[in-house]
Amino acid sequence: MKKWITKTIGFIFFGIVLFQVIFMISCRERQPSDPLADLAQTPPMGWNSWNKFGCDVDEKMIMEISDAMVASGMRDVGYEFIVIDDCWQISRDSMGNIVADSERFPSGIKALADYVHSKGLKFGLYSCAGTKTCQGRPGGKGFEELDAKQYAAWEVDYLKYDWCNTKGMDAQQAYRKMRDALSAAGRPLVFSMCEWGTNKPWLWPESIGHLWRTTGDIQDCWDCTRDWGGMGFTKILDLQVGLEKYAGPGHWNDPDMLEVGNGGMNITEYRAHFSLWSILAAPLMAGNDLRAMSEETVEILTNPEVIAIDQDPLGVQGQKVRDDGDLEVWSKPLMDGSRAVVLLNRSTEDAEISVSWEEIELSVSEASVRDLWKKENLGRFQNKFSALVPYHGVIMIKVTP
Repeated sequence: MKKWITKTIGFIFFGIVLFQVIFMISCRERQPSDPLADLAQTPPMGWNSWNKFGCDVDEKMIMEISDAMVASGMRDVGYEFIVIDDCWQISRDSMGNIVADSERFPSGIKALADYVHSKGLKFGLYSCAGTKTCQGRPGGKGFEELDAKQYAAWEVDYLKYDWCNTKGMDAQQAYRKMRDALSAAGRPLVFSMCEWGTNKPWLWPESIGHLWRTTGDIQDCWDCTRDWGGMGFTKILDLQVGLEKYAGPGHWNDPDMLEVGNGGMNITEYRAHFSLWSILAAPLMAGNDLRAMSEETVEILTNPEVIAIDQDPLGVQGQKVRDDGDLEVWSKPLMDGSRAVVLLNRSTEDAEISVSWEEIELSVSEASVRDLWKKENLGRFQNKFSALVPYHGVIMIKVTP
């Protein structure tokens, strides 16, 4: 009798444990996965309206930009997001819902998103963590859940979230709140934190945003500075040194959008700008008028070999390996074991710059070199490579053991 009772109790206990395990697995399977997880495994590529158009945005222009992204070949080399920056929104209705400017967007945001999607592209919008956006439009503070649901209903794929009118707010808490609202809304959406690096967002948990601004706004110039915080691309470049360890698949340092083609720099300088953003594994968000690009601008923005450096699946941000004043060497390890290298000449005269294989951590004596802008194999070189680099320009190469 005692043996029977013992066996019975054992079977009951085993049954209870088995039930608990099955129940826990079932509950775990029923829990919805985070729709924001596993996005931006390589740096986002697309276009944003702000650098060229500011507040002068409307439905017709966005449709034309979408068409141009396809016609120019940009979509085919990886650009996918069409993002409307500030000034698309005008008010909130009696229920608190964000309202688009009906004069500029008469068909509504959902219809515009549908048009962008019909081109094989993705659609993005701008908002702000504060009470108002940087241009005084309705901000997201206090409306995070409502806005997230609206963005999901409009089928938005990308949200740039700014940091104006945020006095007294905690940045990490504010961005976490919006991120959680986006996740709860259930739509996969890339979350871009435009906090300007004020609160060092690269030190926050990676799961808040897919990318974060590291500096103030970029200006269309080589090294200028604006009183309000804007700066030329080389000044922004300097501020990226040391941040490389915080970047990787799903979480990227963002030195701001591209100025290529906006007219403030020459082609040599724009080629340098694009080269450095690519070796930094930076998001490549064009900011020019895609409808009126020169052949040289298209050639820069669509160079597949340079874009491949930015989009390399290893996901390592490049870094400066040598600084000789105005002459610099930047390097980025790639998935296939090779290295991308940028020789940057910041001086006002052409200059020769060299790089050794030891500097870029290649333990070989001989390696093949390919010029990524000329798209030419230059041959095999012993221990180092040297080139004459134009002033305010670059030589960008791939070094393969």
